[in-house]
Amino acid sequence: MKIANIWKLIISIILPLSVGAVAGMFTSMAIPEWYAGLRQPSFNPPNWIFGPVWTTLYIVMGFSFFLIWKMEATKERNRAILIYLVHLLLNFGWSFFFFYFKVIGIALIEIIMLWSTIVIMLISFYRLKPLAAYMNIPYLLWVTFATALNAAYFFLNRG
Repeated sequence: MKIANIWKLIISIILPLSVGAVAGMFTSMAIPEWYAGLRQPSFNPPNWIFGPVWTTLYIVMGFSFFLIWKMEATKERNRAILIYLVHLLLNFGWSFFFFYFKVIGIALIEIIMLWSTIVIMLISFYRLKPLAAYMNIPYLLWVTFATALNAAYFFLNRG
C-alpha cells in the first residue's frame, strides 16, 4: 500500500472516532442526572451498549470512507466525500442538541436530517464502490433505531 493511502486510512479511522469521543464526553456528563431523570421508553437499551456499538460503527464508517477517499479524484468522488463530511457533522451535532442543550425536539429534527444524509451517502458511495455502501447498512439501521428512541423520549418527556 502506498504511504499516501496508509495516511488516508489512519485519518479515515481517527476522524470519526475523534468525533465520537468528543461527543461522548458531552454525552457522559448529562447521563447521571438529566438523562437518568427522563421517562425511558420500554425499548431503551442499557447505557453500556452505546459505547461499543458506536465505536464499532465509527471504525466501519471510517474504513468505508477510506475506500472512497483512496479512489481517483473525480467530481462524483469529491461529492461523496463532501456528503460524508456533512453527515459526520450532523452525527457530531446530535449529541450536543440532545445531551448538552437538552432540546429533545430539535435533536429529533437533527437526527432525521442525519438519517436522510446517511441514505444520500449510501447512494453516493454505492455508485462509486458498492462495498463502501454495504458496510454502512448497520449504521443506517442503528440510526433508524436511535431516531425511534429520540422520538420516544420526545413524546414521553414533553411538557
